[in-house]
Amino acid sequence: MAEKELGEQIDALAELIVKSRRIVVFTGAGISTESGIPDFRSPGGIWSRFDPNDFTYQQFLHSEGGRKRHWQLLKEMGEMMAVTEPNPAHHAIAELQKLGKLDCIITQNVDGFHQRAGNSEDKVIQLHGSMSWVQCLSCGKRHSMDEILEWLKQGIEVPRCVECRGILKPEVVFFGEAMPVGETMEAERRSRNCDLCIVVGSSLVVYPAAFMPMYALQSGAKLAIINEGATDMDGVAHVRIYGKAGEVLSQVMPRVRERLRWGE
Repeated sequence: MAEKELGEQIDALAELIVKSRRIVVFTGAGISTESGIPDFRSPGGIWSRFDPNDFTYQQFLHSEGGRKRHWQLLKEMGEMMAVTEPNPAHHAIAELQKLGKLDCIITQNVDGFHQRAGNSEDKVIQLHGSMSWVQCLSCGKRHSMDEILEWLKQGIEVPRCVECRGILKPEVVFFGEAMPVGETMEAERRSRNCDLCIVVGSSLVVYPAAFMPMYALQSGAKLAIINEGATDMDGVAHVRIYGKAGEVLSQVMPRVRERLRWGE
């Protein structure tokens, strides 16, 4: 995209934000890659080194070896998230909340970066769960992931519940596991009631999460997409910006602030 065209698109997105009152931001892996969290599907990502078929919910439930493989991967992910931080894209989205523009964030990510950047917990709908907590599938006792990571560092390969010796599972959605009903229904409701949906860092290929921008568009909302690669909804977006989320939103938000000052 030519520099002039990029500037025009950034201006157009800033204008949409200023005119909107209920913004839903839909985020995917592309927003967190700038923090150093690799996209699972990209070259060098997790699935270039692990076989996804070994990491299904069924494997976790029914095989001790499957749980061991899961925890090896989860340990790597947890350690990675512990040394990475939210980036300018996360902070820009947090600013939308401070400006009173943000209805909610619907995210496919499990890293908790939106909350760490300053968004309140009740503004973040985590469709694929969270890496912050681990729950016993038998008695429901919860542990922080930080606590479980310490166990793993001490050599425990498959953590068990301290109360009942039940299976401990991170509160993330595994392959083959149903999406959380409450979060999915709430995400659809918010999507159908927003006036602007901004997709940030998602190729919109993972369903049913990727239905959310469609619901917004069908209900009359404007649609903006910020992503380096193509998506199936590029042709219907009101604003389409190819680029890194942090770099783009770092240019958008100053223009939003400037326009809001003009309106005061």
